[in-house]
Amino acid sequence: MLAPRKLVSIALSSARYKPKSSMVAPTLRLVRDDPAPLPGTSADSAQSAQRLAHFQLLQQEHQAQEERLAELQTEINYLRQEVQVLRRRDEVVHFYLHRLDEELRLAARLQQDFLPKTLPQLGKVRFHSLFRPAGYVSGDLFDIFRLDENHVGFYLADAIGHGVPAALLTMFLRTSLVTKEIKGAQYRILDPGETLARLNASLLCQNFSQTTFATAVYGVVDVTNGELRIARAGHPCPVLIPAALAANAPPETPDIAIADIDCASGALLGVFPDEVFPTSRICLNPGDRLLIHSDGIDAIFGDATTDYGKPWRHELIRLRNADGVTMLSEFSTRLDTHSGSLQPKDDLTLIAVEMFA
Repeated sequence: MLAPRKLVSIALSSARYKPKSSMVAPTLRLVRDDPAPLPGTSADSAQSAQRLAHFQLLQQEHQAQEERLAELQTEINYLRQEVQVLRRRDEVVHFYLHRLDEELRLAARLQQDFLPKTLPQLGKVRFHSLFRPAGYVSGDLFDIFRLDENHVGFYLADAIGHGVPAALLTMFLRTSLVTKEIKGAQYRILDPGETLARLNASLLCQNFSQTTFATAVYGVVDVTNGELRIARAGHPCPVLIPAALAANAPPETPDIAIADIDCASGALLGVFPDEVFPTSRICLNPGDRLLIHSDGIDAIFGDATTDYGKPWRHELIRLRNADGVTMLSEFSTRLDTHSGSLQPKDDLTLIAVEMFA
């Protein structure tokens, strides 16, 4: 507040003009007015109070922001530590995944080493194969081997499941398969049904901690006359492509021309003890082709039917004029162009037995 203004006035008292002799001497008088507020003083005080309150509010907001920034900085530091922990964990996971990848690749190469390097071409019979695992390793395993000068044996086993457990089971089946009895200088080629019965007994005797089953087909071909003895253990029935089909146009009913052979089947391996696996006999004529396959062929092509039956049989109709090598090669190419070929649902194995004149 401003101090009260002090007013000083000089009053000049004089009378009307009088002669010089009659003039009265001037006198000074001090006048003090009552203090009064200056104009606008109340408004200025209100504005000052508002400014002070606004300044105090800004200070409070600034302090709150600083506190929030401190909290955020604490959270950032915590998140930075978490990121470092996750990076170290990622490095560990990457290391183990890389090592697992190397081990699985090694297992895949080892499984490939168990497959036949060269297929026996004996007499009038030729063998061809196609092996396509769904992953690193396969639950399918096959082999084609010479039993003596006139007989060739072949088998295809398919362990229930996929991946490493199924592959390990097929390794056991391979080592447990008995095809001949040797006594001194003599030997006896076992009947396919007997071979599967012994294999079934070996599997059951192991008493695995988990239930393990497998399908299998085993056959013996006499290359001198084309006689085939074959037995199955829950495995899909082989398909016969007769020589007459190659020389003719596609039939209206291909399931009759390309048909499953007449071959009875026993139960899956590892289910029932003392299971009997009947042996069937058929004769392969010159130009005939026998196709032994795993159930992966239906998983890849699906169960839908076409005018030629199942889709994969339609492919066989299309390739009916090709030889065994070309047939499986074209078949593999067709699989690569099929939907879902990069992530197959099941392992696929094909064995083609071709009879020449």
